[in-house]
Amino acid sequence: MKTLYLMRHAKASWEEPGVSDTDRPLIPKGVKKTKQIVEFLLKRETAVDMIISSPAVRAYETAKIVAAGLNYPLNKIKIDRKIYDGYYDRILDIIYGTPNEIDSVMIFGHNPTITNLANLFLHPGIESMPTSCIVCLSFNTDKWEEIPAQEAIREFVVFPKMLK
Repeated sequence: MKTLYLMRHAKASWEEPGVSDTDRPLIPKGVKKTKQIVEFLLKRETAVDMIISSPAVRAYETAKIVAAGLNYPLNKIKIDRKIYDGYYDRILDIIYGTPNEIDSVMIFGHNPTITNLANLFLHPGIESMPTSCIVCLSFNTDKWEEIPAQEAIREFVVFPKMLK
C-alpha cells in the first residue's frame, strides 16, 4: 500500500514590497491553521516516510511545521524545484520515481498545480485546495510507478475551516 499526501502551503504574506514570490513568508494565521491540520493528523496517528517541499519559503515553512508536529526530522525534508515550477506532470515524475521501500510521501506545493494534481486521482475532484488543505490518497500497490493503474482511495480531504 502506498500513501500520498498533497498539501498546499499555509497562508503567506503579500504585504512586503520587494519580496520575490519564492521568498514570501507565512503569516501568523497561516501558522495557526497549519497547526490545526497537524492536530488532525496526530489524531489519525499519521506518520510519513518522506517529505518533499517546493523551495518557496511559504511551502518549506509549512513543511517544517507539519514535520515537527509529526516528529519527522527537519533535516530530512527534501526540496525539489519541480514542485514550484507549476507543472503537475513534473511532480508526478517525483512521485513515480520514489523508491519503493518508501510507503508514504507528503508533498508541499502551490495552487493551481497541487489541486490539479489531486484531481488526477480524486473522483469527483475538488474545486480548489485552500491554504493549509491536505489531501490523503492511498493506492493498493507496492510500487509507486504502478499508481496510475490503480484506483486511488480517498482517505481524506481536509482544510482548517472543516476543523472548527
